[in-house]
Amino acid sequence: MTITAPQLETRLAFAVEIARQAGEQTLELFRTTNLDVDRKSDGSPVTAADRAAEKLLRQRIGAQFPDDAILGEEFDETPGTSGFRWVLDPIDGTKAFISGVPLYTTLVAVLHDDKPQIGVIFAPAANEMVYAARGLACWHVLGAAEPRRSAVSSVEKLENAVCLTSSVRSFTTERPAYRSDTDARPVYDRLESACRITRTWGDGFAYLLVATGRAEIAIDPAMSLWDAAALQPIIEEAGGQFFDWQGRPTVHSEEAVATNGKLAGQVQALIKGEGRRRKAD
Repeated sequence: MTITAPQLETRLAFAVEIARQAGEQTLELFRTTNLDVDRKSDGSPVTAADRAAEKLLRQRIGAQFPDDAILGEEFDETPGTSGFRWVLDPIDGTKAFISGVPLYTTLVAVLHDDKPQIGVIFAPAANEMVYAARGLACWHVLGAAEPRRSAVSSVEKLENAVCLTSSVRSFTTERPAYRSDTDARPVYDRLESACRITRTWGDGFAYLLVATGRAEIAIDPAMSLWDAAALQPIIEEAGGQFFDWQGRPTVHSEEAVATNGKLAGQVQALIKGEGRRRKAD
């Protein structure tokens, strides 16, 4: 089934609206003392704010697009018949959220026939958003300002690059067990050695920074679909490249790399262990 422009534009406008609404709702519990934190079966934290924000997103989508499927991190999938599938992460970066760190985000994606078409990253505490749809460019919104076209940086050398990840520990402990290279820490070590700056300004916020030209690389060794689905259209519409550790442009590999495009080949070489380390200053 071919996607029409009105189908894409209508869903993009709605995705931006509900991402902001759900994200702003999370601020009601952000940095409060009555935040109850539970542990899911995989040991990751979840809060009432996660669940409430996803319920809001699901209610809004179900009312507006009842034939669309919905997949979220906190609740079971809702099937659909339209070919469109909403993928939701109400709080991407729950560890940052519960620690009072303003780098968590709300992620909203729309897939069609399993291919990401729309992505929204909203950082409620920073009041900053990027969003994109295929063929409609990537847009950046700061506070109440008007949206502006967003683009990746023009950095061409790793020695001048900013590289971000969500957790250094994840390169050793969270890589999917079926990967032959489960211990991926050498990949991080090579990137840290090659790049000008490495930081854990991670989760969805890292990819927002790449899409707005403030970082050149974001990499994660363990991703769920709701972590990754919104990222690919944003990075690519901003002029960058999004791929898995094998270099495939997909959100279905449980891992992710985003670059400004100019550094894609160099990053892929480092992942394979073929790149050079930066010379000592």
